[in-house]
Formats: sequence, structure tokens, C-alpha cells
Amino acid sequence: MADPKGFMTTPREEYPRRPVEERVRDWNEVYVPRALLPIINRQADRCMDCGIPFCHDACPLGNLIPEWNDLVSRDDWRAASDRLHATNNFPEFTGRLCPAPCEAGCVLAINQPAVTIKNVEVAIADRAWEDGFTPPRPPDRLSGRTVAVIGSGPTGLAAAQQLTRAGHTVAVYERADRIGGLLRYGIPAFKMEKRHLDRRLEQMRAEGTKFRTSTAVGTDIRAADLKARYDAVILAIGATAWRELDVPGRELAGIHQAMQYLPLADRVCEGDLEVSPLSAAGKHVVIVGGGDTGADCLGTAVRERAASVTQLDIYAQPEAERDEDVEPWPTYPKIYRLSAAHEEAGVLGTAPAADADARLFAASTLRFTGDADGHVRSLHLVEVDERRRPVPDSGRTLPADLVLLALGFSGPDRHDGLLDQLDLELNPRGTIARDPDFATNVPGVYAAGDAARGQSLIVWAIAEGRAVAAAVDRALSGASRLPAPIGPYDRPMKV
Repeated sequence: MADPKGFMTTPREEYPRRPVEERVRDWNEVYVPRALLPIINRQADRCMDCGIPFCHDACPLGNLIPEWNDLVSRDDWRAASDRLHATNNFPEFTGRLCPAPCEAGCVLAINQPAVTIKNVEVAIADRAWEDGFTPPRPPDRLSGRTVAVIGSGPTGLAAAQQLTRAGHTVAVYERADRIGGLLRYGIPAFKMEKRHLDRRLEQMRAEGTKFRTSTAVGTDIRAADLKARYDAVILAIGATAWRELDVPGRELAGIHQAMQYLPLADRVCEGDLEVSPLSAAGKHVVIVGGGDTGADCLGTAVRERAASVTQLDIYAQPEAERDEDVEPWPTYPKIYRLSAAHEEAGVLGTAPAADADARLFAASTLRFTGDADGHVRSLHLVEVDERRRPVPDSGRTLPADLVLLALGFSGPDRHDGLLDQLDLELNPRGTIARDPDFATNVPGVYAAGDAARGQSLIVWAIAEGRAVAAAVDRALSGASRLPAPIGPYDRPMKV
């Protein structure tokens, strides 16, 4: 450790955000450009170099956090990049998008603010690209074996890069017109500008990975035909079957799933559309669902100049600090967090009927009502207790011209016929069943990521991609030197 007293003498300082009034006028990332570098060495000094670094266990990638913290504190950015990329294919993604369970597991967090691990990570990743520390790494020789990866989200991309570097010939199939999955069409640009994704894809192309866009396996190509062409097939198709809200009035126009809404905003940023067909401009917007996807909808609606935006969360407002009796360190606690989108909504006062950050907690939707043309105009809700029972005389009505459902996902989408064509076995909760080697019941077919694990974090997605790549490499080559950070049945630390 570079500074044995750093955690005692230096307070936590986070990546500063641009002023709200400035950033809501564009779709650029919310942070002040290059403002992180002047503070990051001091923040890395706060790492205690613990004898047992629980940040490792909290992160499924097994990131070597104390090592690259120490290297950053000494200004050895090349070595820090090497240690970071040793466990993570895409740290520029995770450093922007992951909620940082590693920081919840930081030993310093027992009684002080945690080390800013996520900020150090993204600083290393960005510096690595700027200084040329991330050249393509094509294999020295080819194995003669071929692999198809279906799905180009973080799981599919991580698996493809690992297998390409191991010498296999890999093709990634994506049903959308661009590569990236939810990284491309789902994550708003103000959270991660797409140039980071494009840059990494160019690296992968230079290494030899092939990409096939606008190709839906199951409809454009029969799954059996694809399987016959490759030595192995990896299903990394995500969990895109969204959950519904079965209440009266759901059939009204103007009620949409979050993942119908968010990709259109991304297409506006890509230049495909001048204006989103579902734009929130001038509308009273209500978002049903209190998670990250709902917050993404909130930030998007604010930038589209909605008349008002309110987000409903069925859970009670969390406490500001961890409850050690319920969620002891080093588990990831459910505490009150203020995302950039919630900060924007609070400053701009987008939700007069809600609390300061646009969220209504402990709120359950009862029904929707509309106008004579069949378009939604109101959402009726009720406050609920901790067991989700209605609180008497707590009913409220919110104006709603656009309602966005952000209720999570239940498993992979079955509409394209892929799962049925392969006759894949599913778990009771609708995800793809697999054995300890990530293999499905169909020989030569493997499953990884949200399609098999269920909806999870980006770090788990990348860890799944790296682990399934090791399993496939071992099956094709007889042995593998690729790292496998997790098994298919591993789960986050919980009480």
C-alpha cells in the first residue's frame, strides 16, 4: 500500500457530475470530463491493502482491486491496466454501469465511506485507451474449431473475446442492426456513451471475432442449421421477457414497456430517428418500477422535456445507512441511493406530487383510466404497508399521458422460436437449465448470462461470459487456460 495512513487522512471524493441544468440539455455522460484524474491517486491511496480483501468476494469477476489501487497510487497506469484487464474484459463498461457491490464489501466500509473502487476502475480503463495500453490481442494460431455466440450483450461479447483469443473462430449473431445488446439499445447514452462500446468492438474485430447483425436465430436462421455449422453454440440471449402489470386499463394506448421506450431514445442518439415515436415531450409521465431501468426512463424523460415525471416504487423508502442486523457487511445493502437521474428530477422539480427525487415509495398501481379515444390519462394508486397491503384512505390519482412499465424480466424471450427449435430444457422460473459446465441438455449447446442465471448485474454477465468461454474451450481442446471466475450456480453474498 502506497500510503499506510491514506484511509485515515483522505476523505472519500467521488467523480463530480456536471451541473443538472447543463447535462439535461444533452445526452452526454453526466460526469465532468477528465475531472477524475486529479483526485484518483489520492482516492486509490485510501485502499487498506487488507489481508483478506472482501471486495474480491463481493465482485464475481474477482477483480484484483488492492493491486491496481496500489499501482494507480504510484502512477503506474500500464501495470494497473494489465491487472484490471486480467479479470475484466470491459472495465470501461463496468466502471460506468455497475452499482459497485465491491464497495459494499470494502473492509473500510465497516465504519467509514468505502474506497471509490468504481471510480478508480473507470479511470484506469479510460487512461489505458488514451495511452494505447489496450491493443488487439489476436491469437498466435487458430485451433480449427468454430463457435457461434448468439447474443451480443456483455455476456456474449466477453465469451466471444475470450474464445477468439484462445484461437477459436468465433461468430457473434445479433438480431438487432447493431452489436451491443442492452449496452447499445437499453442503456441511455448519458450513463455510457456508445463510443466506448464501438471502440471495444473495433478491438474485437481486429482480433478476429466476426459479427453478424440483423440475424435472428430461430427465424432468419433455423437453430438446428446454425448448430450444424459450428462445433459449439453459446446462448447469451439475455432475459428479455418483460413482466406485465395486470390491472384494469392496461390495454389503453400510451402504456408501454420500458424496453420499448428506451431503445428508441438510443436510436435518436445514433441518428436513426429525429424524434422518438414514444417521446415524453410535453407529457405527464409515470414510471411503474423503482429499479435501475425505471431510473433510466426517468433520466430519459427529463431530457425529452416531459411536463412531469413520477416514479413509483412498491417498496418503502430505504434507510440512509445499512441495517447491520438485517443486511450485515459485506453484503450489498438496500439503502437510499440518489442516482444522477433522481438528482436531476429533484433539482428540476419534475414530480410535484412526489418526494424530492421524483419517487413515490410504498406505492402500488390499482388501475388506469383514459379518455374517449382510449388513451391513458390517469393512474390510480394506493399506499401499501410492508406486506403490500393497501393502507386505508391512501388512494391517489396522478395525471398520466405516458406510462412506462419497468418491472423487470422473467427469462429469455421465446417468440423467435430459438428455445423451442433446440428443445431446450428450462428451469421452473423460465431460465435455461444447464449443468456445472454451463452445458444445456442439447450436446454442444451452452447457456450463459441472464438467459440462464436470470436478471442480474453487468459484472455477473461478464463473469458468466468468461466462465462459459473456459468451459467451451475445455470441451473443444481437452483443457483450458482461460479463467473461470464463477460457476453456474454461484450467487451473490446474501444473509
